[in-house]
Amino acid sequence: MNTLAYADGPGPWIAFLPLIWAAVVVGVVTVLRRTGVWRGRRAPWQGSRPRHGESSPIALLGRRFAAGEIDEEEYWRRLSVLDEQFGRAGKDGAA
Repeated sequence: MNTLAYADGPGPWIAFLPLIWAAVVVGVVTVLRRTGVWRGRRAPWQGSRPRHGESSPIALLGRRFAAGEIDEEEYWRRLSVLDEQFGRAGKDGAA
């Protein structure tokens, strides 16, 4: 009985080894893409600090105004202070 198991090498099951490795690679890539590591975003365990550009004070003020957290008067007042401190992309009024 033992001679049948090892008669001609490993047998046809060896053909499944590349398929198993392909499934492992696809699984790892899927996990990396879903966590955002693959696309350059921070992973959930690295904190939720925004990337450069998304956290500028002027952009944050614009989001707060759009969400209705502050009124128009407060928006313009704070924008003038931020404009003095950080400046804008186009000094002629175009952001």
